[in-house]
Amino acid sequence: MPEIIVVGVDGTETAARAAEQALRLAQGFGATLHVVTAYEGNKASLHGANYERAVIFGDRQEKAAETARTVAGSLSADGVQVEAFSVVGTPAEALIAHAEEHDASVIVVGNRRMKGLARVLGSVANSVAHEAKCNVYIADTTD
Repeated sequence: MPEIIVVGVDGTETAARAAEQALRLAQGFGATLHVVTAYEGNKASLHGANYERAVIFGDRQEKAAETARTVAGSLSADGVQVEAFSVVGTPAEALIAHAEEHDASVIVVGNRRMKGLARVLGSVANSVAHEAKCNVYIADTTD
């Protein structure tokens, strides 16, 4: 039985649909739900010309954290603890790393971009499904 379920969100309506399905799974299993938003980082230091890049890095992190908090705050179900996280990396990297770090049982992602050329070239759902060491639930987020 899953103890932690991870869902990736980016502020879009389709991600919100995936989060709602993840909440239902968490409620059904009595699991904690981790709402994760990824952000791109850089290796800038705080010295000289790189200071501006470090400020941008911090801004990305704060925007990601706010997105995760907003989505987490909109989710509620009896008995489900919902926590928000912002994780540096591409969406797939961030979800996989977070799931591994927290020993999550399931990662929930939406199927938003799993059509046509994107299916061949890759998508977050495709990458997570192939690279995660835990179960992956691909939620139908179409209208």
